[in-house]
Amino acid sequence: MSSILGSLKLVNAKRNAGTDPVIARRYKMCEKVREQIALATALKAGDTFTAKRLRRVRDEETGLSQVVEVTKKVKEWWFFNGDKVCVQLRYGSKVVPLTAKGDKNSIEVRDADEMIDVLQKLEQAITAGELDSQIQVASELLRAKFKK
Repeated sequence: MSSILGSLKLVNAKRNAGTDPVIARRYKMCEKVREQIALATALKAGDTFTAKRLRRVRDEETGLSQVVEVTKKVKEWWFFNGDKVCVQLRYGSKVVPLTAKGDKNSIEVRDADEMIDVLQKLEQAITAGELDSQIQVASELLRAKFKK
């Protein structure tokens, strides 16, 4: 009679302790940029955009908690500067500088089509790791605010 465990492929493997913080920040930024793209696309089409998130809510009568889907407010990352529109990349409440020196923090665009294109390029730059050091600086500034 053959053993059940003998029929399986057994290996010695070690699970990673967690994700790399750089990759986690990239993923977070890409998700936020995708929300901005969806918001800009909806505004261009004349629609409204509502982002959803899952939240755990406890029922006061029964005491049981359940997960419900709630809407969340998505703040626009762009603003009007005269007759032009400027787009900023934000990590939480902090503006991410777009250059290594930190002297430039926004991108000027003409219209909604160019803004969507710029946001898509920013997503590609984040995925490629071009803004890792700037995002790390913004993350540290945001984290320092919570330590007080």
